[in-house]
Amino acid sequence: MNTQILTVSSKGQISLPVSIRKLLSIDTGDKLIAYTSGDVIMLKTLKLPTAEEFEASLDEAQKWAASVGYEESDVNDIIKSARRNKKR
Repeated sequence: MNTQILTVSSKGQISLPVSIRKLLSIDTGDKLIAYTSGDVIMLKTLKLPTAEEFEASLDEAQKWAASVGYEESDVNDIIKSARRNKKR
């Protein structure tokens, strides 16, 4: 595990050391997501799919939906059900 001590600036910013950026192939403009639990902060690189990867995932999801009998007209009901379950 690579550990480094970072300093928070007066604007609440941190800089990732070059060694970490190189290790994880993080470039200018890349996105990170921050998770917190208690006093722990975990950063994870957020890699958005290419258009081709997104299209392949969408095709896979559509095939699965068809295999279980879902149709496009079912989408709104499924979303409503998921939102109700999340509020509980």
